[in-house]
Amino acid sequence: MLAEELIALTQKVMFERCELQHLELKKAAGGTPKKLYDTLSSFSNQQNGGIILFGIDQDHDYELVGVYDPQDVQVKVTEQANQMEPVVRPFFTVAELDGKMIVSAEISECDIFDKPCFYRGAGRLRGSYIRVGDADIPMTEYEVYNCEAFKRKIRDELREAPEGLSSKLSDDAVKLYLAKARIEKINFAKLTDDETLTLSGLYKDGKLTLAGLLLFGLYPQAAFSGFCITAVTVPGYRMGALADDGARFSDNKRMEGAIPEILEAAMEFVRRNVKSRTILDNNGKRADKTEYPLKAVREVILNALVHRDYSIHTETAPIRIVFFTDRLEVENPGGLFGRTTLDSLGKTAGDIRNPAIAAALEIIIESENRNSGIPTVRREMEEAGLPEPVFASVRGTFKVTLYNADGAKQPIAKEPFDDEAAALIRYCRTPRTRGELAKFLQMTSISYMMKKFVTPLVDLGRLKLTVPDHPRSRNQKFYSE
Repeated sequence: MLAEELIALTQKVMFERCELQHLELKKAAGGTPKKLYDTLSSFSNQQNGGIILFGIDQDHDYELVGVYDPQDVQVKVTEQANQMEPVVRPFFTVAELDGKMIVSAEISECDIFDKPCFYRGAGRLRGSYIRVGDADIPMTEYEVYNCEAFKRKIRDELREAPEGLSSKLSDDAVKLYLAKARIEKINFAKLTDDETLTLSGLYKDGKLTLAGLLLFGLYPQAAFSGFCITAVTVPGYRMGALADDGARFSDNKRMEGAIPEILEAAMEFVRRNVKSRTILDNNGKRADKTEYPLKAVREVILNALVHRDYSIHTETAPIRIVFFTDRLEVENPGGLFGRTTLDSLGKTAGDIRNPAIAAALEIIIESENRNSGIPTVRREMEEAGLPEPVFASVRGTFKVTLYNADGAKQPIAKEPFDDEAAALIRYCRTPRTRGELAKFLQMTSISYMMKKFVTPLVDLGRLKLTVPDHPRSRNQKFYSE
């Protein structure tokens, strides 16, 4: 960045008083911090990297203290960056503000084939970090494995299925697949059954693969209890809400079997629990309209089954479907895979974690594997007049949230409050600044945080101002009673 940009960033930080997802503050008035490895790792591993800003003391109300020696800061940071694998190459900027020197070190995201970036002195498992809010958190063994799986092309779906289950297949399902495959793929008509199943990734070296078991097995959950779907209906806006009779769930179901059976069972659960109303069109014709477009819901569930992680790390972790009063959440183990990002979802062809399962389902249930699932969900929600779907990929899980008409009305203003609002109210039992609230909610935009969370709670009287006569005061704090 330019010196002018560094000055503007520093002034912004001093005003907002908080660190951010992509910003780490270091005092460096008496010397360069000796252990920057965690931040160098986390910024290198996160999308778009990050900036380390030297010269602000956040422990003393974000006071501008300046650095002791700009040149030495650069030397010492570079020495630490050289201890990383791969080596980190910071880009430095030096500027003067109010007679004091400040330094920034911009850390670029490393290439995906080099991730995870880690401190060599601690090793890959102990020296790899990820950024969560304003904190550098050690990557779990599973998160490290995800990086390795992509760059080493590990195909968990092709690992050998347990020997005892290889004979427990649905013969009819296998025969139907082979018949359809020879119609859909002309060259398969020239192959034997074994050759077709092998080229499809359903057998390998004459043995059943995990993909084959999951697609045709009579009961894959005998060996893999978590390769299923659990679904519940919550009578409220957050987990833990109770119905009038004290029940935690209005409906509760576990879907097991092969993937096509799980999908149909899940859609039956959805149809049973989704609300519907009868409407009249311009010609007076009656039609039922569901609170969520069923086509969108099916795409979300199918995507979860196809793209979830099937490694040994998630064998006990099911896909979860949760109906709340205002929304439907579908969460699966395995975050975004490879080079796919939240911004690119549905816009570009992404890396596929389980290509054999995806290709086979094109034939078995005539699903599309053309990067059309996410656009379909977005289009269906828009045509239904509902909010855009919300996608989140956090620490090895991927979640899709669909809001109904109730959820489109600003769910934060409801009672009981959702988890984030309730937690925010508890957090404000001690008066908190805007910066502290942003850190707590792990949000980078102060203005969005105020509009989305804080202001509605203030309007409802659930949060109060320490300086009520001057709502925009820089000394303003928020508290709950």
